[in-house]
Amino acid sequence: MGRGKIEIKRIENSSNRQVTYSKRRNGIIKKAKEITVLCDAKVSLIIFASSGKMVEYCSPSVTVTDILDKYHGQAGKKLWDAKHENLSNEVDRVKKDNDSMQVELRHLKGEDITSLTHKELMALEAALENGLASNRDKQSKFVDMVIENDRALEEEHKRLTYELHKQEMKIEENVRELENGYHQRLGNFNNQIPFAFRVQPIQPNLQERM
Repeated sequence: MGRGKIEIKRIENSSNRQVTYSKRRNGIIKKAKEITVLCDAKVSLIIFASSGKMVEYCSPSVTVTDILDKYHGQAGKKLWDAKHENLSNEVDRVKKDNDSMQVELRHLKGEDITSLTHKELMALEAALENGLASNRDKQSKFVDMVIENDRALEEEHKRLTYELHKQEMKIEENVRELENGYHQRLGNFNNQIPFAFRVQPIQPNLQERM
């Protein structure tokens, strides 16, 4: 007996649906590989699972872009909307601007200027003069900034030197006060000691003996 016909409808059970997807995905990719080898066909296959994960297969001799370009040419259908076309036009414009800037840069370096007209040479000269003027202005501002920084450093050095001198003077004054206080206390102490208890020289003065 043959197998019964399976009704094609969404599988409600998530586990069964995932198992069926994996089996049929592998099967369709296998068929794509077989038709590529057996029939020398150009195949591009893209599958998106319900989870959003993508699986793709493309014949080894081509790329997905090649397949899409061929489809675009033969079907006559636009694959890209106006937004992508505008983006492509913007990329082309940026490339042209970049090429123009590269040419202008070579001219500013003095390269490839023999083909320029008199008007273009005058514009190039004006651009160089403006560039030199701007460069001189920046150099002048930089020199002024260096001078101002040197002046500020000199003022700060003077201030720190003055503060250091004040501190040294204060320390010297404190030392003198301590010395004067010490000598004064020592003198008061000697005055309070009776003469008999004062320290006498061990030997009398030789001049007094004579």
